[in-house]
Amino acid sequence: MVKKVALLTAGGFAPCLSSAIAGLVRRYTEVSPDTTIIGYRYGYEGLLKGDSIEFSPEVRAHYDRLFAFGGSPIGNSRVKLTNVADLVKRGLVPEGSDPLKIAADQLVADGVDVLHTIGGDDTNTTAADLAAFLAQNGYPLTVVGLPKTIDNDIVPVRQSLGAWTAAEQGARYAANIIGEHNAAPRELIIHEVMGRNCGYLTAETARRYRAWLDEQEWLPEAGLKREAWDIHAVYVPEAQIDIDAEAERLSKIMDEVGNVNIFLSEGAGVNDIVAQMQAAGQEVPLDAFGHIQLDKVNPGEWFAKQFAPRIRAAKTMVQKSGYFSRSARSNDEDLELIAATCDMAVDAALAGNSGVVGQDEEAGDELSVIAFPRIAGHKPFDIGQDWYKQMLSEIGQPAPVKAE
Repeated sequence: MVKKVALLTAGGFAPCLSSAIAGLVRRYTEVSPDTTIIGYRYGYEGLLKGDSIEFSPEVRAHYDRLFAFGGSPIGNSRVKLTNVADLVKRGLVPEGSDPLKIAADQLVADGVDVLHTIGGDDTNTTAADLAAFLAQNGYPLTVVGLPKTIDNDIVPVRQSLGAWTAAEQGARYAANIIGEHNAAPRELIIHEVMGRNCGYLTAETARRYRAWLDEQEWLPEAGLKREAWDIHAVYVPEAQIDIDAEAERLSKIMDEVGNVNIFLSEGAGVNDIVAQMQAAGQEVPLDAFGHIQLDKVNPGEWFAKQFAPRIRAAKTMVQKSGYFSRSARSNDEDLELIAATCDMAVDAALAGNSGVVGQDEEAGDELSVIAFPRIAGHKPFDIGQDWYKQMLSEIGQPAPVKAE
């Protein structure tokens, strides 16, 4: 009998968190209405602090209101339960303590039978650490994760929750930003798309943006030319970037079209940037998970400095769509996947089956409960896909070559 369920959302935002919470509340209310549902505020930080809210009958009666919003109503944080030094530094656990035991004891104290984690690879690998600790120490708890990340880079999950919406919203953002191309002669516009090691979101955003271009009616006689609104380069971490060759190619486009538009994954070229920082004796900023803090490294500005003088740009603009896209409400594509995922997650929880619910690439993309040890992060984007190579060909960019 599952008497109490806890939910937490963690890591960066994705356009699925509020809807996933709604989906879980809906399903529990349908099949197990007597089960109490709580939410830990600000993810694992709230779990360590014992900071939670209960979903009242009023909330359960109006869960559908959550579908209209992005973000997470219960809040997120970036916390790694096995990074003791970071947790001590942040005042979340005392010196000499075991954060996994503190979290486990809190779940027991709160009477939680099932924990649902909604997050990316870091969130779910942390959930895996917690689930392993619970099992090894005899804690009777089921942990069921839901895979969210705009990067769509969770192994072996085919499609993570929120990634479709993030791409759609990034394309919408780009349509307005690229409208700036005539704000000055010879303008370079870099649309920097969120993504640490995976080029999926950049590529999918570019694809959706160009699909929008296909739907428009152009009037070149009045200066409304598709060539000026099109993408002229797409750079992802998985492919080599020849700065010199690309500068030469883009310089010709600047001369012919009058502007240049680049879609850049913020993870592209990071190794080169970090090498420059280290050579200059600069400290490379890292987060609690040991990841480079890309917002502080600022790849968009770095690429702008590489290209602007070489293509003789008179004006340069770097714009990031990440915070616009990742906090959006879920679109219809994601809502359908979220509903199916939440239904299976609740059914798995009630049956006592721990794992992450996702489309298993190693089982024909079937939606299933994937064992925690199989979950990993940083799944690379496949630059060999036909649609991607075709898109690059259409914009005049050389076929992608795998980065070393």
